[in-house]
Amino acid sequence: MSLNGSLNRKLRMGLVGGGKGAFIGRVHATAAVLDNRAELAAGALSSDPKKAKESAPDYLIPPDRAYGSVQEMIESERKRPEGDRIDFVSVATPNHTHFEIAKAAVEAGLNVMCDKPMTFDLAQAEELAKLVDSSDVVFALTHNYTGYPLVRQAREMILGGELGEIQAIRAFYIQGWLRTRLEQDEQKQAAWRTDPKKSGAAGCFGDIATHAYNLGRYMTGLIPDQVSAHLKIFAPGRQLDDYGTAVIRYGNGALGTVTASQISHGRENDLFIEIDGAKGAIQWRQEEPNVMTLRVNGQPHRLYTRDPNAPHMNDSGKAACRLPSGHPEAFFEAFANVYRSAYDAMIERAAGQPFEKRDTIYPNVHDGVEGMYFIQQCVDSSRQDGAWLPLKHERARR
Repeated sequence: MSLNGSLNRKLRMGLVGGGKGAFIGRVHATAAVLDNRAELAAGALSSDPKKAKESAPDYLIPPDRAYGSVQEMIESERKRPEGDRIDFVSVATPNHTHFEIAKAAVEAGLNVMCDKPMTFDLAQAEELAKLVDSSDVVFALTHNYTGYPLVRQAREMILGGELGEIQAIRAFYIQGWLRTRLEQDEQKQAAWRTDPKKSGAAGCFGDIATHAYNLGRYMTGLIPDQVSAHLKIFAPGRQLDDYGTAVIRYGNGALGTVTASQISHGRENDLFIEIDGAKGAIQWRQEEPNVMTLRVNGQPHRLYTRDPNAPHMNDSGKAACRLPSGHPEAFFEAFANVYRSAYDAMIERAAGQPFEKRDTIYPNVHDGVEGMYFIQQCVDSSRQDGAWLPLKHERARR
């Protein structure tokens, strides 16, 4: 029996980023192999060639496939026998490097798993989307929170009409780790996220508000129309926003809010969302991801738990589960679900079969464009004291 449908082997991964001191690279490497459908075969783990090669043993990458640069990895892998080359590149680097890495991979015919936000600015995102559309590669964006079982459960419930017409979305992503200026102490994660040359036009809103916004889009399918935003810097001397809120008008008349903070005392990674429909309302919280609440006036509140064997779970929710109820599934598993969904498309591509590129269960290049448009419009709105600006991009999904 084949490991991956008609492909009788594991997919081979080339990791970019993840060298010593990194965070998200290790997450990508762990999630990618969780279901035993892929293996980490090669890497360009740092922009510093020496550090890149020194980091390779941490991932058990053999010396001959520990590369000093992305270009070296792509060129060297293309010279290997077709049955031994990497199949996809995972981009786990700071924002300002995403475009060139992803572009090089797509032009080389390699599938891409890219961290968010997709690019440094909107122009790069639009160019990358055109390149992907004209190619036959699979491109997935790791908005990993879309991979949680109860998020996918809620998505199917909402798109199936169980909550009725959606009228309000309240999405929050609240952290406190940048309450003080850690970037002054050369803390690696803080340094690049607060540097406009590496992070882009936004700080907090580019880093985490994009997750909150994407989650509302993913779960409801509502098309945004306009946005009004206020972003602020509360840590004196910081160059990019560390707090902000946006109000969104959706095409069906619904209203949404996105609030993001990295300066709220005692808050860790508190992403949560509330969605109001005409027939009912749901609430889900990332820090307690195996529980979702459904409320209907005049009825007892219903507590959905992540249980692949329970009759209340729909097909999308069940398909995202790996463990029986009572055994918590969380961050790594959700991340792995994005990979797993993209792998299905990669297998179809490898078999010469057509595969869906736009209406996918995993976030794709079009979601990446939407995310960059959201950042740009929020920044511009804030600069204009909350002016209402368009938010529907021509590449908007659904």
